[in-house]
Amino acid sequence: PETIRKTCEEALKRLQTDVIDLYYLHRWDKKVPIEDSVGALSDLVRQGKIQSIGLSEVSASTLRKAHAVHPIAAVQTEYSLWTRNPEIAVLKACEALGTAFVAFSPVARGFLCGPLDIQGLDAKDIRKSMPRFTAENYAANFKLFAPYLELAKEADCSPAQLALAWLLHKAPHIIPIPGTTREQHLMDDLGATQVKLSPDLVVRLEALINEHTVVGSRYNAQANSEVDTEVFENIP
Repeated sequence: PETIRKTCEEALKRLQTDVIDLYYLHRWDKKVPIEDSVGALSDLVRQGKIQSIGLSEVSASTLRKAHAVHPIAAVQTEYSLWTRNPEIAVLKACEALGTAFVAFSPVARGFLCGPLDIQGLDAKDIRKSMPRFTAENYAANFKLFAPYLELAKEADCSPAQLALAWLLHKAPHIIPIPGTTREQHLMDDLGATQVKLSPDLVVRLEALINEHTVVGSRYNAQANSEVDTEVFENIP
């Protein structure tokens, strides 16, 4: 709790503002009860330093415990066609509690945009440590891209737009947050709001890319130990 208060004060100074609209607990320290962490965040709300509380990479059970202490405005978790873990429980929990679900890495960390030069990734690129992006696993996963591209053509949209349109199709409380450094990519992403997906195309899309067809886990063992998301049983 003391660390939460300190980091908030530091954030306010860096941002040169008196209040932060949405303040996320990006990684929950499992050694500290979530009720205590959210209690500290709730104090910040009462003090007028933050307006609302968000959590990241938490399970439905943890979300409910947190929400009992103070309403949780948003849960931010990785969600895309190739990372479907939120469908286990937390998506429904968010809907039931009136909590927005913020989907990060909605285009599968670039996988659903087009070919990637895996060997050429910068040493600091987080994907270097991710099992799905090893040379062997990426080669296996990339076999999914050609049929995926055909579905994008059928939907008359770009590959990135198809990934985002699928998320927007899933539920109204899902908010995808694609990252980009180029204006042309931003405009392409925004175009996803105009894409219409037929029920049949959605079925084929979900059958093509899912937890059973993707090779490799999303995080390595160390990173996986730091999150609280549900995992599919009997899947490596």
